[in-house]
Amino acid sequence: MPKGSVPIAKQLASIKALRKGSDLEKAFATAALVYNNYADPESKLSKAETKSLLQSQFWHFIQGQENKPKYQDIISSLDEESENKINFEDFMILLVSLTLMSDLLQEIKNVKTTK
Repeated sequence: MPKGSVPIAKQLASIKALRKGSDLEKAFATAALVYNNYADPESKLSKAETKSLLQSQFWHFIQGQENKPKYQDIISSLDEESENKINFEDFMILLVSLTLMSDLLQEIKNVKTTK
């Protein structure tokens, strides 16, 4: 998170509509807040900033994915044309893509959900 920023939990708590929000609503709001904290005044991220954000905020999902061709394609696309910027929609698609290929997703699927 950029220096001087209000912590995400505090930002989330300030959104009145989410005080009684579901876990899923809070998860998406958190993703939006993280994006907004890194984005420029035009609400966009450079590809280098996107890569840095993923490495600092999405590490457990991307860890161990380095040898997967699809992961390499995604990351190399962030290295190419670095002057191009990513909007929130592209960022969310990127997160979903990385989640779907993540080894962590299988672990999440195996979490016990009943007593």
